[in-house]
Amino acid sequence: MPTTREAASSYPVQLVQPDGRRVFDREHAALVADVGPDRLRRLYEDMVVTRRIDVEATALQRQGQLGLWPPLLGQEAAQIGSAHALHSDDYVFCSYREAGVAYCRGVDPAQLTRLWRGAAHSCWDPAEINMTNPAIVVGSQGLHATGYAYAANLDGAEIAVIAYFGDGATSQGDIAEALGFAASWSAPVVFFCQNNHWAISEPVRVQSATPIARRAYGYGIPGVQVDGNDALAVLAVTRQAVARARAGGGPSFIEAITYRMGPHTTADDPTRYRSAAETELWQRRDPIDRMRRLLEREELWDSDFEQRVRERSDDVGDRLRGATIEMPDPEPGELFEHVYTTAHPLIDSERRQYAAYLEGAPQ
Repeated sequence: MPTTREAASSYPVQLVQPDGRRVFDREHAALVADVGPDRLRRLYEDMVVTRRIDVEATALQRQGQLGLWPPLLGQEAAQIGSAHALHSDDYVFCSYREAGVAYCRGVDPAQLTRLWRGAAHSCWDPAEINMTNPAIVVGSQGLHATGYAYAANLDGAEIAVIAYFGDGATSQGDIAEALGFAASWSAPVVFFCQNNHWAISEPVRVQSATPIARRAYGYGIPGVQVDGNDALAVLAVTRQAVARARAGGGPSFIEAITYRMGPHTTADDPTRYRSAAETELWQRRDPIDRMRRLLEREELWDSDFEQRVRERSDDVGDRLRGATIEMPDPEPGELFEHVYTTAHPLIDSERRQYAAYLEGAPQ
């Protein structure tokens, strides 16, 4: 990771320009020197599939099949690039927008909408993929990730823990406390901020008068800004931070500069607080278009590959839609399951009261 002075005076790390041309950066290019044609195609495919998941879920919410959905349109490179840098035994603490990371970690697309449909308390089993479920309380996952990383270090586990959050979450005390604790105890945690420029209706300039990555310096944590629409650059800096954590070097902070093309959630109307001109500017920096242009420039694009990606995307989208619509409603008593790991007298009492209410309710 760069020093405080170096990072403060440098531009965000970029390895691929919007037109698909490579950027000469000896330090960071070396971190992805092993990424050959197959891996580049995989990055592109995962971004396309992630966008299809997002578009499908948004449509399902508009059609009344989901109660809510937090779109990630435009943030595919930040999520896929960072997810590809993680090891299977690393642990992920997400916010509520990381459907792309979940897909890369192996979550069945049929599970992605369970929470948002109101059919379950969670989407997937965290133990199966080493990734928590969506965290609705903004910033809380920073503390959870730091505590887990510290405990893993005490247990002698040579892993990295990564916490995803947005620019708005950096104004929460939970993130400040997590940074302080992680620095004091050298917790192997990577703080990954997806700066998508808008915390609901507040622009990032209101959230922070200085680049967010600089906040890490006050805690003695190395920070770096990266072009969050450049999957290769995100992969490089995340690999660097993960390697540092796994080697016992302590925490790192990554600010991935990207843009939220859609609403904050499907309950939001972004046209009330941002201009069409701003959105159009970022459309020209689309992360998927950028990766396609790189593939075309390096003669890695052909009709067979395009067809394969389209078929994969259609298959995932169909499975997600079918599973959502056909998802069975839970039994009323399931509301009280998986609240605590062990029996709890309050939950037991509420379960009995609710059962009695259902028995006496008119059918």
